[in-house]
Amino acid sequence: MITTRFAPSPTGYLHIGGLRTALYSYLWARKNSGRFLLRIEDTDLKRNSKEAAEAIEEAFRWVGLSHDDEIVYQSERFDLYKKYIQKLLDEKKAYYCYMSREELDALRAEQQARKERPRYDGRYRDFEGTPPAGVEPVVRIKAPTEGTITFTDGIKGEISVRAEDVLDDFIIARADGTPTYNFVVAIDDALMGITDVIRGDDHLSNTPKQIVVYEALGFDLPKFYHVPMILNPNGKKLSKRDGAMDVMEYKRMGYLPEALLNFLIRLGWSHGDQEIFSFQEMLELFDPKDINKSASAYNAEKLLWLNAHYIKNATYERLITELQDFDVNIADHDKKEILVDALRERAKTMVEFAQMAKAIIDRPQAYDEKAVKKFIGEDSLEILKRYAAFLQISEKALHLPVDFEEVTKQFMAKYDLKMKNLAQPLRISLVGTSVSPSVYDVLSILGKDEVIYRIEKFIEHMKKA
Repeated sequence: MITTRFAPSPTGYLHIGGLRTALYSYLWARKNSGRFLLRIEDTDLKRNSKEAAEAIEEAFRWVGLSHDDEIVYQSERFDLYKKYIQKLLDEKKAYYCYMSREELDALRAEQQARKERPRYDGRYRDFEGTPPAGVEPVVRIKAPTEGTITFTDGIKGEISVRAEDVLDDFIIARADGTPTYNFVVAIDDALMGITDVIRGDDHLSNTPKQIVVYEALGFDLPKFYHVPMILNPNGKKLSKRDGAMDVMEYKRMGYLPEALLNFLIRLGWSHGDQEIFSFQEMLELFDPKDINKSASAYNAEKLLWLNAHYIKNATYERLITELQDFDVNIADHDKKEILVDALRERAKTMVEFAQMAKAIIDRPQAYDEKAVKKFIGEDSLEILKRYAAFLQISEKALHLPVDFEEVTKQFMAKYDLKMKNLAQPLRISLVGTSVSPSVYDVLSILGKDEVIYRIEKFIEHMKKA
């Protein structure tokens, strides 16, 4: 059974690069009726943040990536790791190193002076003497000193490195007894039954070390897939300004989770020229061996385009629910469907959607000065006054946009006017600016009495100006 995992460190919030890795891992497991597990790698007790761990779980819930089994916290498994450290010590596959910080710094300085790669020189590898006093030892694993370490990467192909070029006897337990990253990752992946490790290629340099741990403990190697990084449009490391922010910040910015997932799956993977994928299509089509070998470029305009698509095609109920997160509650509004239809084609984010909805629902507190200067004069105020009076005496039931369109055309015919004489002044009086959806939609959403009220308030405002 294919089993994948996502294993973030709770020293910060979940960023989109991590979410992409999680998505790939999730899809591959679910496609194969396997398991997808979540592990919190919190062995760095000084840097861990409980809030960050909770935020990671919140982000998973928001995007709908459900994990199997209970979340594994490495900080709760220290006794387990100590057992394996002792096992390697007993089997002479690891040893105590009593090298002091000063000695290590001196060694590195000498190696740098000789332009050599800084590395531990193995001085305690076969030590059998009396340990120096006053030094709390670390535990180092015996890494191969010659030969090659070879593994097949599902994206990059066969990778082979010379042991002496990339390895030394690296530390698996610090002086205080806490285990190190590469040691616990290998143990957890093995014990959790992880068959396929999908992760960023910034972890590629860790893989030979983890293979050393696997082999020392007699564990089977998983299949590795090292995913190229997401870069900014200039080909540089993605920064917060480029989009490398907390996943939940995308929610606060008004993105829908399905748009974000669709965007992320296409950052490094493709299926022909298809751009829009339902979640079911992702499950059916995704295969990690098809992930691109080269880095992907973050494209903010593409994300906005996708988000606009998903907003446009969302159900009324979904959009009404989403708007509540942005302080817009139209669940009981008698024209909510007309309001949603009027705005869904125009909004790229739910923030924009909410702002446009508020601009219609809320009475204007001010009027755009440039619009007023351009479109409002004595003639336009007189037209607005007559229009309000015409609506007041109209016997037609005014509910739908077509109802307001019919009565407005009657008004313009009576006074020999064109829509250009009325539309912009009417918009300004109703929403405060000359920009809005169809004026007939706005009229319908507000209703006859509110339209008349807003027109009269605007005329009163202009007389005082």
